Amino acid sequence: MVKKALTIAGSDSGGGAGIQADLKTFQELGVFGMSAVTAVTAQNTLGVHGVFPLSADAVSAQAAAIGEDLPPDAVKTGMLFNAEIILAAAESIEKFGWKNVVIDPVMIAKGGSALLQSEAVKAMVDHLIPLSAVITPNIPEAEAITGITIKNVEDKKEACRIIHNLGAASCLIKGGHEENAEESADLLYDGKVFSILKSKRIDTRHTHGTGCTFSAALTAELAKGSTIAEAAQTAKHFIQAAIEETLEIGEGHGPTNHWAFQKRMRQL
Repeated sequence: MVKKALTIAGSDSGGGAGIQADLKTFQELGVFGMSAVTAVTAQNTLGVHGVFPLSADAVSAQAAAIGEDLPPDAVKTGMLFNAEIILAAAESIEKFGWKNVVIDPVMIAKGGSALLQSEAVKAMVDHLIPLSAVITPNIPEAEAITGITIKNVEDKKEACRIIHNLGAASCLIKGGHEENAEESADLLYDGKVFSILKSKRIDTRHTHGTGCTFSAALTAELAKGSTIAEAAQTAKHFIQAAIEETLEIGEGHGPTNHWAFQKRMRQL
């Protein structure tokens, strides 16, 4: 049976992040991808030049169309932009009883542009996080959600505990924003056990869409029946390959290589 995954996220006209990155990743991992668009962005590797959110009703209508005919085996949320869209996404997830929900709390673009209104954080905490199988914040996002400053692994563990207590079944804090580290160490917490996923840090500016791609890979693997730990490990390998085999396109923060992982798998 074909497995299906739904992304509820924004569109990236540059193709490196958002629903474009999600659908490419789903395809590469053998899962049929579907989307509910929350906003249209005008962006390229040099930055975000405009954000045009859809109405909450438009998001709900897209989700309903999927739920009534193409029920997903896993769902991920990306850029939701405002509280109304967050509520629409949460209500759709609850209405259709969708499981394997991955929350990527997209807040700030690589160039610094805000992709989530500040008042929307509370809506995410109150309505969306409790529905998640796993949430995948980077360090700044985890700080915004928890209100604590993260400087070391113990801080990351405390942030994971706080987020788990907010209702997330599992929390995975990504280590890409850590400074002066030779490795990128992600911390996964399932409410009982902490696990660390490490990879070599690559010196490159071409990292646009890494968060979207990582969470999409995790979502695809959950759709296929993997555990959170298994899905996270595959997602880590997927994004590492995507960063290492850079495409070298664009004058700014270029996109990752979404076909690198499968290329490597074929060479084994």
